[in-house]
Amino acid sequence: MTSTLNRPTAVDDRIASAPRRPVTAPEQTPERSPGWLRRHGAGLVWLLPLMAIAAVVQAFNMAGSPQRIDDEGTYTAQAWAVQNLGELAHYTYWYDHPPVGWLQISAYTALTGAFERYDVAVLAGREAMLAFTVVAVALLWLLARKLGLSRPAAAVAGLVFAVSPLALQFHRTVYLDNVATPWLLAAFVFALSKRYQLAGFAAASVSFGIAVLSKETYLLALPFLAWMMWRGADRSTRRYTLSIAGSLLVLVGLAYVALAAVKGELLPGAGRVSLLEGVQFQLATREASGSVFDTGSLFFATVSQWWQLDQVLIVVGTLASVVGLFMKRVRPIAVMMVFLIAFMFRPGGYLPVPYVIMLLPFAALLIAAVTDAAVKSVRARRAGAVSTAAVRTGSVTWIALTVAAVVALVPLWAVQLRGFLDSDLDAPMRNAETWVETNVPKDSRLLVDDAVWVDLVRAGFARDNVIWFYKIDTDGAVQAQSPNGWRDSDYLFETESVRTSGAGSPDVRSALESSTVVASFGEGDQQVNVRRIDSDGAAEAQRSADAAASARSAAGAELAENPSLQVSSTFDQALRDGRLDPRALIVLGQLAAVAPISVADPAALPGEQEAVFRQFDVTPQGGETVAQLDTLLRGLGDTYEPASIEPLGDGLRITFSAVAPSGVLSD
Repeated sequence: MTSTLNRPTAVDDRIASAPRRPVTAPEQTPERSPGWLRRHGAGLVWLLPLMAIAAVVQAFNMAGSPQRIDDEGTYTAQAWAVQNLGELAHYTYWYDHPPVGWLQISAYTALTGAFERYDVAVLAGREAMLAFTVVAVALLWLLARKLGLSRPAAAVAGLVFAVSPLALQFHRTVYLDNVATPWLLAAFVFALSKRYQLAGFAAASVSFGIAVLSKETYLLALPFLAWMMWRGADRSTRRYTLSIAGSLLVLVGLAYVALAAVKGELLPGAGRVSLLEGVQFQLATREASGSVFDTGSLFFATVSQWWQLDQVLIVVGTLASVVGLFMKRVRPIAVMMVFLIAFMFRPGGYLPVPYVIMLLPFAALLIAAVTDAAVKSVRARRAGAVSTAAVRTGSVTWIALTVAAVVALVPLWAVQLRGFLDSDLDAPMRNAETWVETNVPKDSRLLVDDAVWVDLVRAGFARDNVIWFYKIDTDGAVQAQSPNGWRDSDYLFETESVRTSGAGSPDVRSALESSTVVASFGEGDQQVNVRRIDSDGAAEAQRSADAAASARSAAGAELAENPSLQVSSTFDQALRDGRLDPRALIVLGQLAAVAPISVADPAALPGEQEAVFRQFDVTPQGGETVAQLDTLLRGLGDTYEPASIEPLGDGLRITFSAVAPSGVLSD
């Protein structure tokens, strides 16, 4: 029996000789990484309500509290000038601050049409502050998360920063510091970049440069930002990344120097401002704020204002800064806070009122960071983790302190926030503005608080005739337009800023002394007076006022004897005291000469409680009709015709303009 052997074919040989591939499982489609929303959704659940709370709290009653101040009027006016005049400022720009801050405000108002939506220009600036604050809240949240804080702790930091009465007071006010704050926070956020470190460090430098060019005091944070970057930089590329970051920061700063150089204003010269003089003013020649122990000093007044707004935040924030020195993850920020607090007390230094704005986000962050660490420590101990006695004791102590602080701040914040949300502290300013716009001739020359500068220019007063009181003796262009100084002005818009800041100006002091109040609104620090200036000086102003009062009194006593004039004893006394407008004395005498009339007791118009009466309700008592009385009044000529004549029951209400021509009674 034979057997047959099947030989492989050529094809089989090739297959056999081919390299064998390992057997693998069938390929599967890789899972998609979660989308951005899924990765960040939990954070947004915390962050978005936080931003909404910040926006609502800051926006509610933004027009009522706090009362406008001169500084925010200045930055608003500068932003308005960029947008409407094509100039860096509404007066000579003299390098007191870099212009980037109000350029951003101007960009916001231009993009949103904010100036067109508000009758009060400063409110457009306050709306911009709201936007910058909401962005700062978001960046503070991101910074807290990058530093390892839990979401609830990051939310606490944002909430304290957003709704503390101290923060709310300054966040609502148009300060350049509010513009710089989000840029500084962004710089710290970028400085913590790990994945794209070169890009992050570059962005941190540019952001920090913009912060400093928005408000130059933010330069104080540079060493601590550099420390943060050095600490987090990859050792293999540290020199390279930090060199790039430093170069970019220098380039951003040189842009400001280049602006001055291009304008020929880098160095001092005759008849021009200069960058060097501006820097010297800020660093060397500015008047010191004094000592905190001197109750009459600017330092004491500034710190007292902060303290009255929120003692709890100041105390706990300072303690958190000290505790933070022992926490590695927030140590650079804690050291920065300690340095910034100590810097306030340097001998002979100037303490700006809004200096606290720079401290607020980091105080809130450190409070949240220390509290978060304490809570985690207590939880870890309960879970059986080993910790030192000092850490355990410190954690429990801090939590107890935090609970006590919350108990203390609830009533404090409730009272303070109710004031922000309910009070109308700006009413005197608005009412005084309305009085000026209604009663002061548009060709008048006004010395004003800068908070109303834009409003009065938009109301029809010539730009050159609305003079910010600070510029009357400090700006060469204004001095050229006012060769006689304060004597070239007709009215003074007196606010607390004028009474305090203006006290150092001889021109402003002379204007205050040589003027009389024609309208007054509010009381205390919120009081706003409209004063009519007598260019002949204080003595002549008093002599003229006494002479005018004497003439009104003599004419009033004579008119009181007219049997055709029927008035009460109160009105009779007002006549004899000289409290009637001189034109009213003449007109009432003429009306009584035609036919008997009765005049109701006069009431002072709003703001004119101390001035003479100029509004009267007149009723004919003889054969004359109301129509005949109206015709007679309208035919008196420009000097004596009332500004308004309104029907009122069976008589007329007549109102004379606020400014009486001189010499009415002597004619």
